[in-house]
Amino acid sequence: MKKSLLLLSILLPFLFGGVVLAAEPQKNDLDFDGVVLRAEQGDADAQVELGLMYIAGKGVRQDNRVAAKWFTLAAEQGDFDAQSNLGVMYSHGVGVSRSDKAAFTWTSLAANQGHAGAQSNLGVMYTQGVGVSQDAKLAIKWLTLAANQGVDDAKYNLGVMYRDGLGVRQEDKLAIKWLTLAAKQGHASAQYSLGVIYRDGEGGPQDYKLGVKWTTLAANQGLAFAQYNLGLMYLKGTGVPQDSKVAAKWTTLAAIQGLANAQYNLGVFYRDGLGVRQNSIQAHMWLNIATQNNFGPALSKREGVSEKMSSADIAQAQKLARECVANNYQRC
Repeated sequence: MKKSLLLLSILLPFLFGGVVLAAEPQKNDLDFDGVVLRAEQGDADAQVELGLMYIAGKGVRQDNRVAAKWFTLAAEQGDFDAQSNLGVMYSHGVGVSRSDKAAFTWTSLAANQGHAGAQSNLGVMYTQGVGVSQDAKLAIKWLTLAANQGVDDAKYNLGVMYRDGLGVRQEDKLAIKWLTLAAKQGHASAQYSLGVIYRDGEGGPQDYKLGVKWTTLAANQGLAFAQYNLGLMYLKGTGVPQDSKVAAKWTTLAAIQGLANAQYNLGVFYRDGLGVRQNSIQAHMWLNIATQNNFGPALSKREGVSEKMSSADIAQAQKLARECVANNYQRC
């Protein structure tokens, strides 16, 4: 029975952090009173179940503090799901005061009982020095244990550590091994990383078709960097037939996620009519947005576009840029 929260995130390239969410509670709403009764009688499984119900707001008003109370009672009885959940909650300050030390303590207890998610999280903690001194060897140990239990985040993190030589000897073969295992499980960041390796031939053999394959899989999962790279591949005809319209499609998807590189490229597309109908107002708007997001080359390109626009068109482009940013890049 799955009773654990999501994993911590590791601060390695292109793996973005998540929030603490709950797995679905196992009991239905009508059984809430029964779960409470068993929890109050000291049943650890019921205490974990009740904690999940409070976190998810399933059959009860959502309350992270009450969830933490029930997880603590179960964790003190040795329940490794509860211990792992508390580790996540203390790490993020959800329902409890944030404490790296407490996060490490509870995560260690769960990991030493064989909890795969906790082992992965413990590897992250040793990698980052969260609640404990940094120790690459122990990080590798715990990440490997988690990876061998099938945790895709652990496989990805191992791949990145071996790829970049983070606390370990740089080994391309091991990097590709772990990244591939994670990518085959659908891990978007691992798919993206493999796409870069195969596209550039750095850390592995150059294979444009595999580069496109893995980049496309990551892009289809909504990873902005992958969408941006796929746009470039279609623009240049790298591993695919050159197609400016498809390039513009993927670049747009990355741009509306706030990626400044993509916003800059999209401005250039509109300026030159690459894959889209030429539109100086849209070009100015996207280059202006990229400039605001500190993408250096965008400023000179925006000024170049401005020289060929009327004052009214520039004002319209500026208005559209403000509205686009205010709407979080939607409906631009």
